[in-house]
Amino acid sequence: MAGHSKFKNIMHRKGAQDKKRSGMFSKLSREITVAAKMGLPDPDMNPRLRAAVNAAKAQSMPKDNIQRAIDKASRGDAENYEEIRYEGFGPGGVSLIIEALSDNRNRTATNVRTAVSKNGGNLGASGSVSHGFDRLGLINYPASVGDSEKVFEAALEAGAEDVTSSEDGHEIWTAQADLHEVAKALEPVLGEAESAKLAWRPQTMVSVDEGDAATLFKLIDALDDDDDVQQVWGNYEVSDEVMAKLG
Repeated sequence: MAGHSKFKNIMHRKGAQDKKRSGMFSKLSREITVAAKMGLPDPDMNPRLRAAVNAAKAQSMPKDNIQRAIDKASRGDAENYEEIRYEGFGPGGVSLIIEALSDNRNRTATNVRTAVSKNGGNLGASGSVSHGFDRLGLINYPASVGDSEKVFEAALEAGAEDVTSSEDGHEIWTAQADLHEVAKALEPVLGEAESAKLAWRPQTMVSVDEGDAATLFKLIDALDDDDDVQQVWGNYEVSDEVMAKLG
């Protein structure tokens, strides 16, 4: 169980949460409502809802906001959100998977296509890039929970498949079906996770130069600004030197 992937979900890019807190809360609320609507409105009895609530807590979302999102589903007046996945390519030949929760498929498709095409990318057909990713469970913990050895041992004991630790935090990877069991087993040792969700992990990485990286980040930011877009996954790798040049 070893891994050294530098792959990062854009939801964990430094500073993104602070700069876009309002948009973040909107996305988190939508996921909570959808999770509560799809199962029981009790986080203890609904693994997806529990993960959504924990993710909201990790972003310091007020308890009242969390409860309102759950109540919205319980009352039956929530919008009918549809889970949609888009696949395509960004600058430098980077593969992208864009996950959305939408109550208007046409609006979301238009917005996503516009954001991608305006920033050096293009959308492909379903399955055009996902074959280059593995569908896994991903549990995130901050670096403050402990060193890499402590997290590795806890993850191994809990039944995880892989761990990647860095100064930014710990990524614990699981089999798709084992996500919530592993997350539950880790809590007594490491506490509540920042997030626990299904993820797309790239099988190979694409190194991106300074010019393509600048355009790629503009593309990702444009997608992140869309309330319908929940997650963007990619197989890009940007060196520390390029990141320093981009500021």
